[in-house]
Amino acid sequence: MRQFASFRAATRSPLLQVLKTSVAAIVAWLLSTLLLQQPLPIFAAIAALLVVQPSVNQSLAKGVERSIGVVLGVVLAYGAGLLFGSATWVVLAVIVVSLLLAWALKLTPGSSNQIPISAMLVLAIGPQSSAYAIDRILETIIGAVVGLIINALIVPPVLVAPARLAVGRLTAGVASCLESIASALTTPQGAGELDVLLERARELRPQHVKARADLDDAEESLSFNPRAGRHRRAIDQDRELLERLSTLVTRTIGMARAVHDNYDASLGTDPVVGRIAEELGRAAHDLRLMAKAVGASGPSSVRNANDAERPVTADIPALTAPLVIAKPDPRHWILVGSLMEDIRRVREEIMGGPED
Repeated sequence: MRQFASFRAATRSPLLQVLKTSVAAIVAWLLSTLLLQQPLPIFAAIAALLVVQPSVNQSLAKGVERSIGVVLGVVLAYGAGLLFGSATWVVLAVIVVSLLLAWALKLTPGSSNQIPISAMLVLAIGPQSSAYAIDRILETIIGAVVGLIINALIVPPVLVAPARLAVGRLTAGVASCLESIASALTTPQGAGELDVLLERARELRPQHVKARADLDDAEESLSFNPRAGRHRRAIDQDRELLERLSTLVTRTIGMARAVHDNYDASLGTDPVVGRIAEELGRAAHDLRLMAKAVGASGPSSVRNANDAERPVTADIPALTAPLVIAKPDPRHWILVGSLMEDIRRVREEIMGGPED
């Protein structure tokens, strides 16, 4: 059944989302029937189905898109019906005109698709009267408003936990790679081990992309969300940490590449290289310390007598310090010079500013 794999999502939507969508469609249908005296308020149900999205912010956007598309589609169909009737060629012509109108107005895909759909429905199943056209517009607005309210009231989803987990995993991955580079500098390495080291470092790039995407989703889930206040500070902290990690990912990949390309068996006997390896281990320690301070890798705060949040790692000193070296072994000048610059930038990001 491999040919059908593309039609299936990687994960199911939460069951709560299914229930919310069902409730919104039912309420929109019943409310439109009551207020507009319409036996089949299809437009209201469709609007509710489309508007209930994973976040309140997306629901608002869908509601606006849907309403714009329906209004334009209904007006276009009403005008075409009055002038030319509802023959097949009129319906087909309205589809083309609808798409051209959406293109000319630079509307979003949601609105662009909704214009011809609404126009076709009006021409195909409705009488050509102004009352019918107005009722379809009111139905849509009722459905969109109901969908937005239902999505806001019934446990609006907050996607903070996946974002924090992704940032925490990225932090742990960078720290682990720094330790692996340090180990490679002091322990004899084969070609296969060096390839693995470089591949592990390169894997940080997609992890960084995922963490950024998860943070974007988390921020969007907080927009117009009644529960946003309690999560906003955590997301802001993770965003700041991710900005630092952006540089660290680039530098870590660069160091892994430098070790991979310039490795030789005599590195372990060079005391300068040994000091660089020690500094990389300290950087990994301090990176984990920095992540714990903002809670990206798990619970990290306790309450003091004044009931104010205070990181449990606040009293642990950072280990990184400016590295001053003597003249390195001439065989390792290129590698040492490259690593020194990368370590300087790593330390700046961890410590929060340039060295004095």
